[in-house]
Amino acid sequence: MNFIPTKLEGCFILEPNIIRDERGYFMESFNARRFQDGIGKPINFVQDNQSYSSKGVLRGLHYQTGEHAQAKLVRVLEGEVLDVAIDIRPESDTYGQHITVLLSGENQKQFFIPRGFAHGFLVLSDTATFFYKCDNFYNKESEGGIIYNDPELNIDWQFPESDLIISEKDAILPQLKNARKAW
Repeated sequence: MNFIPTKLEGCFILEPNIIRDERGYFMESFNARRFQDGIGKPINFVQDNQSYSSKGVLRGLHYQTGEHAQAKLVRVLEGEVLDVAIDIRPESDTYGQHITVLLSGENQKQFFIPRGFAHGFLVLSDTATFFYKCDNFYNKESEGGIIYNDPELNIDWQFPESDLIISEKDAILPQLKNARKAW
């Protein structure tokens, strides 16, 4: 597994070592020791989540606050998504900045997003199965969110806005400047 640091401190793109032959392929998708060596700190994942969505579905931008904040290791099992992480750590030099990563069942890349980041993704293929590990349990009372089209964030979703499929809950999220504080 190759760990590639991003411009946002603590976020890493993970590229697997894939062994291919006439039967298909094999890869190690997670190894706790290698993962912790790769990101430089211990992580204990406690919850796995999976979603299935159609083209144009945008989920996010979500985070958990305070003691319920979550780090996530995300990947796509089938299909293709544009994955987005936004630094919402107030003390960070990159506060309010974001990174986008193309994740797919084809490239098998993973994206590690530490605590203190908002996260979302947009399905670019006909369908996608999205899988992620969390280092803390979900807590409804600690939910936070940011509207996907916040003009200050200026995220290029690489998709016509008129074709987006967004839940009612996500469509009314506040801009970052009015969002619930993460800490």
